[in-house]
Amino acid sequence: MEAGRPPGAGDPDAALREEIVSSDVLHRGRTLTFRIDTVRRPDGSVRRREIAGHPGAVAVLAIDDDGRVLLVRQPRSATGSGRILLEIPAGTLEVGPDGATEPPDGAARRELEEETGYRAASWRLLARFYTAPGFTDELMHLYLATGLSVAPADRLSPDEDESIQLVPMPWDAALAAADRGEIVDAKSLVGLLWVARMGGPGAVGPG
Repeated sequence: MEAGRPPGAGDPDAALREEIVSSDVLHRGRTLTFRIDTVRRPDGSVRRREIAGHPGAVAVLAIDDDGRVLLVRQPRSATGSGRILLEIPAGTLEVGPDGATEPPDGAARRELEEETGYRAASWRLLARFYTAPGFTDELMHLYLATGLSVAPADRLSPDEDESIQLVPMPWDAALAAADRGEIVDAKSLVGLLWVARMGGPGAVGPG
């Protein structure tokens, strides 16, 4: 260590960084793993963090040649009994028997076809972001899909426990719905506003 240089001076986040002392798994579900992490803060104090482990997910902002956004309506029990949300297609990354997580690119294609019945000729990764880093490590991969075509008759279908209704919506109407608070799903808002910032469907084109 250099003379006169305080410990941790090379780490700009030293005053914030927490060290995980232990991690206790409470429950492993089909998708989520619930655990308690015990962390030591820079001041030496110890705290407990409640964490929901998640394999990650994908979301797809799909725009057809007429400038319509493919949205889906589906019940979301976590938001309250009977609450149905308007969202862009999305889904969780699948984890294989060996523990390996599927690539997001393939998951995005699967989820678009399962939830909307469409395939896309052009794909673009727009962003990656944590959905709720205060309690989960879920990392969302957001894609733009254009050059849409109807999938063949033997298309992939939604999972048996999913109830999904396709809602193709004109671009301006989708943005207006977001402005009115009719779209309250975070990933959908991020996707719509991200493409709006790029200039809308006319700017991104069919790919």
